[in-house]
Amino acid sequence: MTKGRDRGCLLGFNGAYLPVITSAATSVGVTYPAASMDYSGVAMRVIGFGAHPDDVEIFFVGLLLSCQSHGHEIGWVTATDGGLGVEQGFCHLSHDELSTLRRKEAVLAAELVGVQPVFLGLADGSLKADAIMVNRMAEQIAFLSPDLLVTHSPNDYHTDHRALSLALSIAVAGRIPILFSDTMRGIGFEPECYVDITSHFFQKRDAILCHVSQLPERFVYLARTMNEFRALQCGLGAGSFAEGFRLEEGFELSDVESMLPAGVVRSPAPRKS
Repeated sequence: MTKGRDRGCLLGFNGAYLPVITSAATSVGVTYPAASMDYSGVAMRVIGFGAHPDDVEIFFVGLLLSCQSHGHEIGWVTATDGGLGVEQGFCHLSHDELSTLRRKEAVLAAELVGVQPVFLGLADGSLKADAIMVNRMAEQIAFLSPDLLVTHSPNDYHTDHRALSLALSIAVAGRIPILFSDTMRGIGFEPECYVDITSHFFQKRDAILCHVSQLPERFVYLARTMNEFRALQCGLGAGSFAEGFRLEEGFELSDVESMLPAGVVRSPAPRKS
């Protein structure tokens, strides 16, 4: 991932220009690039933020792969070191040893996608949406200059997921659209749009399986079940897979489908009256 380019507009995946206010400084003192509208034909940069080393792969790497296949630049940031993710067979590892192993697994998974992830190395289980965390998010956003962000749902099951989601929203301050991914097992989450990841699901599966220390077969089962169900919801055929997303509430541009790759977005299947 190269350093962010100055862009003051959001080029939708369908070719439409969507203006984004990027000239003001954030509340923590990071200034976003100055606005400009002369970016005809520039590909988007889509950046994911995951709380733990395997979260991007489990929750929304299918979307990132779809973006990549349409010629857009992708990358992701992992917030914590994953040092609390102790599972059977790895209990003998110290916190530092497990953190090191999890980072190696994450790098291997990212290599399958062609991404060099950013690791913030924050303590697992300790994320809080405080001024320090918001500042770290703002620094990454200013450096990476994303057009679209993807992260956890603000009502997901894990406190680290919720804290990261909130901190990212505060750091962005409505200047860049954020897509919230499905929750664990889909609890309390109603997608606004769906992304067909059928052609990328097995690459997603292989990326999840790189996280050997987390007994990843259970997460493959979870992802397969959820992605099959979301595909059913949006009217895709048997053997299909989809990921569901919601746009951050209050963002000035509410047409979430215009921000996603043309041809892969599916609206919910119509209900019978």
